[in-house]
Amino acid sequence: MKRTIRIALLTAGALIAVLGIPATAAPAATPAPRVDLRVLIVSDGGPATEAIAAELDAAGTPYTEVDLTRSDRPRIDAGYLADTVDGRDRAKFQAVVLPNDNPFPANSAEMAALVAYEKAHGIPQVDAYTYARPEAGLQYPIYGGYSGSVDGVRAEVTDAGRAGPFGYLEGPVPFEDNSPTVGESYAYLSTPVAGADFTPYVQAPIPGTTKRGSLVGEYRHDGRRELVVTFVYNRYQQQFRLLARGIVRWMTGGVHLGASRNYFAVHVDDVFAADDRWNSTLNCTPGDVDCTDPNAVPDPIRMSPADVDHAVAWQREHDFTLDFAYNGAGSADHREDNNGADPLADRLIAQRNEFRWINHTYTHAFLGCVQDTTVVPWRCATHADGSTKWVSRFEVADEIAHNRVWGLLAGLPLDHDELVTGEHSGLRVLPQQPADNPNLALALADNGVTSLASDNSREPQQRQVGPATTVPRHPMNIFYNAGRAAEQVDEYNWIYTSRAQGGSGICEDNPATTTCLPAPLDLATGYTGHIVPLERRIALGHVLANDPKPHFIHQSNLAEDRIAYPVLDGVLTTYDTLFAANTPVVNLRMEEIGKELQRRAAWRAAVRDGRVTAYRIGGTVTVTVDGLGGAAVPATMPQGTTRAGTAFGEAYAGERSGWTGPGIVPLVLTLPASASPSTATDADGSAPVTAPAPATRVPRGVAEPVLPGTPG
Repeated sequence: MKRTIRIALLTAGALIAVLGIPATAAPAATPAPRVDLRVLIVSDGGPATEAIAAELDAAGTPYTEVDLTRSDRPRIDAGYLADTVDGRDRAKFQAVVLPNDNPFPANSAEMAALVAYEKAHGIPQVDAYTYARPEAGLQYPIYGGYSGSVDGVRAEVTDAGRAGPFGYLEGPVPFEDNSPTVGESYAYLSTPVAGADFTPYVQAPIPGTTKRGSLVGEYRHDGRRELVVTFVYNRYQQQFRLLARGIVRWMTGGVHLGASRNYFAVHVDDVFAADDRWNSTLNCTPGDVDCTDPNAVPDPIRMSPADVDHAVAWQREHDFTLDFAYNGAGSADHREDNNGADPLADRLIAQRNEFRWINHTYTHAFLGCVQDTTVVPWRCATHADGSTKWVSRFEVADEIAHNRVWGLLAGLPLDHDELVTGEHSGLRVLPQQPADNPNLALALADNGVTSLASDNSREPQQRQVGPATTVPRHPMNIFYNAGRAAEQVDEYNWIYTSRAQGGSGICEDNPATTTCLPAPLDLATGYTGHIVPLERRIALGHVLANDPKPHFIHQSNLAEDRIAYPVLDGVLTTYDTLFAANTPVVNLRMEEIGKELQRRAAWRAAVRDGRVTAYRIGGTVTVTVDGLGGAAVPATMPQGTTRAGTAFGEAYAGERSGWTGPGIVPLVLTLPASASPSTATDADGSAPVTAPAPATRVPRGVAEPVLPGTPG
C-alpha cells in the first residue's frame, strides 16, 4: 500500500512536469516573532503597581507605565501593543502588570486588546492586587475563605513556589506587624475554584479552618497566564520585598534586563581612636564642639583586645567581613600616653587580615571650613572680608597621606583609592557649610583618591568631587558616643521625646524628619525592646531592596556592651531564615559599591534616553546601546545561558545575572532549550481566535468589594 501511494505521487509529479503545469510554491516559513524586553505597567495610582515599578527601577528593568488616572494617557489597543518590524511580528512588551485582574469598565475595548495580545503572543499578566473571585481562579472569600488583616501572619512558599519562581526563598514569608494600633496588611485568602488550573505559590492559614488560602498563585485559562496576588502591599514592606524578585521572574520567564542582589556592608569608623561618651546629666557629649558646659569632662570609649577577638569570631560565625575605617593617630597618641604600649593596636594589627581597611584620615580632623566654636551650633570662621576660611590643601592632603603611611607601616591591607573623612567633612554640610571645601578635590587628586564616603542622610545621590565619586553610606541609629545600652537609650530619649517629657524637642521642631516617642523608653529594656528591632528592620529593608550602599557605625559600638551586634545579628540571622543558600548576602568593599552605583546611573540614563534596544527571538536575546560606546548592560537570564559559548554572568538566586562591559554592540545571549518561549493556546490546543473581555461583575447577592489600600 505504501509503495502504491508513493508511485502515484511520483506519477502525478511527473505528469505536472510533462504538461508544464506550474506547481504551487511551498509557503514561506513565518519568521519567529520578536518580543521586546520591556514591561507594561497599567497603574491606578495604588501602592501595589507602584511597588512593582520600584522593583523594576531598582534592578534597571525597562518598563512603560500607563496611568489610568490621567486623561492624557495613551489608549491601549492592538497597535499600542504590537506591530511588525522588518517583516517580523513584534510584541512590544514581554509582560503586563495590571492593578487587578481587570481594571477597566465592563466590555472595555482596552481589556479586550490586552487579552488578545496576551493570547496571541504568550504574554503573562500580573494582577498586582486583586479580589479573590472566580474570574481570577479563586472562590469568593465568603465561601470558606477570609477577608481581613494579615498583620503578623506567617505565610509560606509552597512546594510549587519553591520549584518555580520563588526558589530563592527558604519558605517562610512573615508579614510585618510593626504597630498594634495600625493596620498594615490586608488580604483575601481563598482556595481555587473547582476545576480551575490554579497553582498556589504562597499560602497562609485561613482563620477558623484547617485550610490554607492563596496569597500568590498562577491561574491558567483561555490560553492566558495570570499571577494572582490577593494581598495589598507597598514597596517598603518586608513581605513584598521578599516576593518581588519572584514576581519579576515569573512575569519575564527569568529573561529580562536588569539585575539585583541582596547587599550588606558595614563600616566601623574611628578604629584605633576613641569616641567621646554621652553625658546623661549634661545631655551633651563632652569633647564635642557643641558641648560647652564648664563641667564637661571627656570620657572616651575605646575598644579592647577582647573586643577585637569578639569581632573576629563574630565575622567567622556569620561569614561576613567588616570594613574598619581607621585613624592612626589614635594609636600613636595612646602609645605616647602609655609608655609605648597599645594592646588594642597590637591585637588589631595581628588580626589585620581578618578585616577590610579604609583610610579615615590620621587625626579625624574636620576638613571643611575652619570651625568657629565660640557659638552653638558652630559656624564657619571668616576672613576680614567676610569670605570663608577653609582648611588648606596641604592640611587635607597631609591627613590623608599621613594615615596611609601609618597604615602601610602597620601592614594593613589597604585600597588607596578609598577614603572616609572625619564626619564626612570637607563635603558640604548644611546649614553651616553649603559648599565643599574647594581644597578637598585638590587634596584627593594629590593622593589618588577616587572613592569618597558621604552621608546618605544628607546626600543620597552620587556625585563627583574632583577625581573622586562619592559613595553614600547609611547611618545606623546606633550612636557614636554610646558604648553601653543605657547610654544609647538615654540619648535616644533626649532626641525623640518632647520637651514636656524631658526631651530636647528636636522631634517637635522637625516633624518631617523625626517622630516623637509616645513616652521615654525604659533605660533597661528600651534598647532591646525598641531600638534594636527598629534598626534591624530598617537595615534589613535596605538589604532586601537591592541597595548596595554601606551602613556605618563606630568602634565604640563594638566596645563595652557591644551594642552593635544585636542589630547586625538580627539582620544576618533573620536573612538566613528567609533565604535559600543560593541567595547569599553580597558583602562588597566601598570601591566596588561605588562602581556598582555608577554603572546603575549610566544604565538608567541610557534606558531613560531611549538608547537601549533589547529583544528576544526564539532562544536568542539581543541588546544594543547607542551613544558613546554604550553603557555596561545588566541582565538576568536562566541557568544555562551563554554568551559566545561561555556561561553568562554569575549564579545568584537560581539564575544567571551580571553586567557586561560597555561598548559591546550588540550583546547576544543564547538561552538554554528549557527557556524556549511558550505558545498561548486555548484549552483544546487550538490557536486563539477571538478575545472577549472577561466579566467584571460578581454574582447577584455578593457585594463587589472596594479593595483596601486602593482608590475606591
